[in-house]
Amino acid sequence: MLVREFLRQKGISKAALTDIKFRGGAITVNGEHVTVRHKLCQGDEIVVSFPPETRSEGMEPEDIALDVRYEDEAVLVINKAPYMSTIPSREHPTGSVANALLYHYDKQGSGNTVHIVTRLDRDTSGLMLIAKNRFVHHILSEQQKVKAIRRTYEALVHGRLQGEGTICAPIARKADSIIERTVHEDGQYAVTHYRVLKEYVHCSRVELELETGRTHQIRVHMSYIGHPLLGDDLYGGMRTLISRQALHSKQLTFVHPISGQELTFTAPFPADMIRVIKEAE
Repeated sequence: MLVREFLRQKGISKAALTDIKFRGGAITVNGEHVTVRHKLCQGDEIVVSFPPETRSEGMEPEDIALDVRYEDEAVLVINKAPYMSTIPSREHPTGSVANALLYHYDKQGSGNTVHIVTRLDRDTSGLMLIAKNRFVHHILSEQQKVKAIRRTYEALVHGRLQGEGTICAPIARKADSIIERTVHEDGQYAVTHYRVLKEYVHCSRVELELETGRTHQIRVHMSYIGHPLLGDDLYGGMRTLISRQALHSKQLTFVHPISGQELTFTAPFPADMIRVIKEAE
């Protein structure tokens, strides 16, 4: 088998091989530099060195604490606080997870750049998966395509919702907005599964799993069935009990891109959602 074929089987993309060739990476077999056309023999030891990664211009490291739930040379799992953007934006140019990650990497002396695998809205709290290099990001992106990365959310929604169900409704960008989404027949296929954990007088605690990953999917779908998230004033929720959408990414499961081991992590409710639950009981 040629080196090229072997590495493609191991998840190294054609683009990554091109980068290795032209941007300073290397491939060695038994300590000798080779090209992708080298023919491998049984027992050969192959080592791939990826070229240095470049960081986005204008994104600066910031000393912001991260709640790290797991970290190794390949991946990072954090429990994101609410009111924290995943990446900088025009409205919130600083204070993002990306800024914090750059500082975290610099402190370790690694020089890594930002590779977000599972994003969260600014006001949504909970678990996020981050790759530490492009190779790992590619493998995890392939897992996402086959739904091998599973995320479970909990939300507090308006009204008394009962039982469990599946919402299958396409989501599109709202015609007069660059932010808001809506259910529309011309939208992208979107499926959300929900299960009611507990009913209160004026709201319900709901567990949700995404079969697809559309922008604002949970928020749009719950509003669509008449039970918008508490605090989600963009989609019909009221901010009398909480000042953000009451949505938390509580569990994350994925296959480690190097070891192949399935890993599961959980994160407890943040303080503001705990307070709402206590007041509702």
